Amino acid sequence: MADETLAKAGLYFDELNKIRVLEPEVAQQTLELKDECKQFVDKIREFHERADHFIQVADTLSTAVEAEKMKAIGCRNLIKSMSKQREAQEQQLLALIGEKKLELERLRVQYESLHRTDADQLEFIEQFILQK
Repeated sequence: MADETLAKAGLYFDELNKIRVLEPEVAQQTLELKDECKQFVDKIREFHERADHFIQVADTLSTAVEAEKMKAIGCRNLIKSMSKQREAQEQQLLALIGEKKLELERLRVQYESLHRTDADQLEFIEQFILQK
């Protein structure tokens, strides 16, 4: 009966017989909620730390990937440049081959002309010697 009178006034006794303003069930629920909130805050803090670590690792990998990407682009450009350089060199060599073929043909014609001239001169000399 005294408990009921105190309960009507909003006062309660806990298990240690201390006077409380909250009902024991509400106080217990409040403590449980406080513990759950602390656990939740701890989990959020751990999640935040892991997320920060993940972001740091992702940034590091991103930087490494960008560096490799730039290297790959540089290598690709170098290969394209080398390919164009080889094509230009091939064109130069083909032009040089064409020039050398023309020179060879010119020299062959000149050789044949000189050979005929030589033969004509030898024939002339033989005829000159025979006439004497």
